[in-house]
Amino acid sequence: MSFEGSCHCGAVRFEVQAPIPTQAISCNCSHCRRKGFLLSFFPEAQFTLLQGESSLGSYRFNTHKINHRFCQACGTQAFAEGANPDGSAVRAVNLRCVPSIDLDALSLQKYDGAKA
Repeated sequence: MSFEGSCHCGAVRFEVQAPIPTQAISCNCSHCRRKGFLLSFFPEAQFTLLQGESSLGSYRFNTHKINHRFCQACGTQAFAEGANPDGSAVRAVNLRCVPSIDLDALSLQKYDGAKA
């Protein structure tokens, strides 16, 4: 099973080799709160950037451990690159950028990133 997502203008497209998530993380850190992210995390090996590497910009803040990737044309941040506590590479996918997902059906897990 897999699903695809993209930025708003379509310049950046990705695929995740995993079932469509039924849960998402809703974080209240200064970045996620402002952008309204609903996130799901996947091992790097399950994530494929289909197009748009040259269209991507990067934004890092706070500890600079997460590379927030965004389309330089439309500004949409469809995913971020980071690492799990064990050091393994992970991709945080913004589920709002996956058209096949019913966002209202997601079970939201709240994460207090403002205090982390």
